[in-house]
Amino acid sequence: MGADFVRNEYQFLKGLGLQSHNLGCYGNGIWKGSGNTVTSVNPSNNQPIATVVEASIEEYEDSLRACAEARKLWMQTPAPKRGEIVRQIGEALRSKLDLLGRLVSLEMGKILAEGIGEVQEFIDMCDYAVGLSRQLNGSIIPSERPNHMMMEVWNPLGIVGVITAFNFPCAVLGWNACIALVCGNCVVWKGAPTTPLITLATTKLIAEVLERNGLPGAIFTCICGGAEIGQAIAEDGRIPLVSFTGSTKVGQIVQKAVNARFGKCLLELSGNNAIIVMEDADLAMVVRSVLFAAVGTAGQRCTSSRRLLLHEKIYQHVIEQLTDAYKQVKLGDPLDKDTLLGPLHTRASKMNFEKGIQVIKSQGGHILTGGSVIEHEGNFVQPTIVEISKDAPVVKEELFGPVLYVLKFQTLEEAIEINNSVAQGLSSSIFTRSPEAIFKWIGPCGSDCGIVNINIPTSGAEIGGAFGGEKATGGGREAGSDSWKQYMRRATCTLNYGSELPLAQGINFGG
Repeated sequence: MGADFVRNEYQFLKGLGLQSHNLGCYGNGIWKGSGNTVTSVNPSNNQPIATVVEASIEEYEDSLRACAEARKLWMQTPAPKRGEIVRQIGEALRSKLDLLGRLVSLEMGKILAEGIGEVQEFIDMCDYAVGLSRQLNGSIIPSERPNHMMMEVWNPLGIVGVITAFNFPCAVLGWNACIALVCGNCVVWKGAPTTPLITLATTKLIAEVLERNGLPGAIFTCICGGAEIGQAIAEDGRIPLVSFTGSTKVGQIVQKAVNARFGKCLLELSGNNAIIVMEDADLAMVVRSVLFAAVGTAGQRCTSSRRLLLHEKIYQHVIEQLTDAYKQVKLGDPLDKDTLLGPLHTRASKMNFEKGIQVIKSQGGHILTGGSVIEHEGNFVQPTIVEISKDAPVVKEELFGPVLYVLKFQTLEEAIEINNSVAQGLSSSIFTRSPEAIFKWIGPCGSDCGIVNINIPTSGAEIGGAFGGEKATGGGREAGSDSWKQYMRRATCTLNYGSELPLAQGINFGG
């Protein structure tokens, strides 16, 4: 494998164990790769960073056989000892926080602060999972029968497949892998095809921890590849749970394949997130929040704000303040500490933005600011605000970029109806000082999303709560709260410690 990078500024990647040419499959503790060769591209200039040889289907099969064998050891390892391994993974990530964060920024395109923040999120998940490893508690349930007791016992599933997307190429693995590992599962990870270097660098850190502790490398398997690898994971009966992050369209395909074999699916799909601003809101806070939620990560978070619902009494004031703020946003190299808006991830994303603007205009949308691509070798576009009717079909769709639709409303009930009118149900937020509005918003007649915020943006979720959404977002829950239960198998156990055999519901069966 080649060691020298084309550009001098990429030399830092050697500190993550990367080279100019890399093998893209870590299976059974061995690096290999004999599939297609793909090139990782810098979205700031569309120039190559390095190449990766993806896994073949044969290498996938070899890796899964080893993983299936390793699960026998791992699931019988005491949970706190599994937690200790995850703690060491967190320490390994901490030691490379700046380097790995820089790689996330370089290869994905998000600004450096967000790249480092993403790796920190993985570290936080490790810390969380360590504590969780001593709290995988079941329940003791009173029995109606004398000298009987009932209890719930949680056991590992065995293997968890994790398919992640380009926009959070490191953190989403952390949400899943940290919990899956402490719950006693081996992990098979397929990262996004356009962020293979992040996949490899992260895997190398995990592999070193397993090797240092004398554990089988097959406990954690990394397989770079395209749709054929994703299909293999979805159809593989050895993988009881598949966690998929991506578009609703592909998520439906994955879910169908997993359901066909009676597997479990954890889906984190599209979002079409709204912020509602009531007339009593702190408008300075609103502008800062909307700017982060709509422009951060170039609008490529699943929780990015797509729709801004403004009460008619403060509509014009917020529009003026927000338009001014947008015009101050600095576009440029995401590794530059002063940059707020980096490039879109791919050339295709830039083209989709351009097509999306044409559709918006054809449906009566009025561009208040932005609306153009930047003539540059990279994938840069202008942050965009659009006035448009709530009934325009394009408003119901997710345009993955920094495009914000502004809509006017008169009553809270109307705003909630607009919020809930789209197919997706991930994140939502309201800005108000009214307790009545707050409790209506979080109640049964309020937002129908999985994340329901008050006076904070739709994006920037903490790891302590369950992350996920409803409707076409998929219904999955990852990270905190009791999300860990999805990664385990529940058994209800009834124990008779007496000398008689009473039956439930008082049934007398020939006794």
